[in-house]
Amino acid sequence: MLFSLQQGEKPASALAKPFGVSLPAVSQQLKVLKEAGLVSEYRLGRQRIYRLESEPLKEVFDWVAHFEKFWHEKLDALGEHLRRKHGKRDSN
Repeated sequence: MLFSLQQGEKPASALAKPFGVSLPAVSQQLKVLKEAGLVSEYRLGRQRIYRLESEPLKEVFDWVAHFEKFWHEKLDALGEHLRRKHGKRDSN
């Protein structure tokens, strides 16, 4: 649903269509996403229109980015250890 909302605001019925699930199931998921601050909604006539709130996702991305250097160093060290221990192996 977040990927779909990335393309623009949509009503719940449009969000439910590609998943082949009931509107109540989609509404329940949208409620969870709304409580997490990932989507917001407004009324347009009788419909509720949902929009992506990307700021919380940016915060997660920024937090994870702090660990990127750590993991690159650890994976590089593991690769070097395996090369020393087992030698370079032919992929064929």
